Amino acid sequence: MKRLLIRIVTIVSAAGLATAIYAQTVKPAANPKKPEAKKAATVHQDPAERAFQTHCSRCHSAPETLSPSLTGTVVRHMRVRANLSAEEERLIYSFFNP
Repeated sequence: MKRLLIRIVTIVSAAGLATAIYAQTVKPAANPKKPEAKKAATVHQDPAERAFQTHCSRCHSAPETLSPSLTGTVVRHMRVRANLSAEEERLIYSFFNP
């Protein structure tokens, strides 16, 4: 009976310690005003750059140079893969070749 009581106290103590550690590592909720500030910054962004940032920058960084013929091939290929609309395809093409 004494061993059982010691085990129960040990388990409860470990659970309390784990909860305390978890509470210290959890970040507080983000300030809801910050996403609005970011959204306001993207409103003034070039639509072509915004299209690239929205659809392409998740996986790719913008290349420094890309020929127009190669750009067309890449953008057409990625239109299918990323399910881009015709307008998004046009914007991304114009981002690479202004």
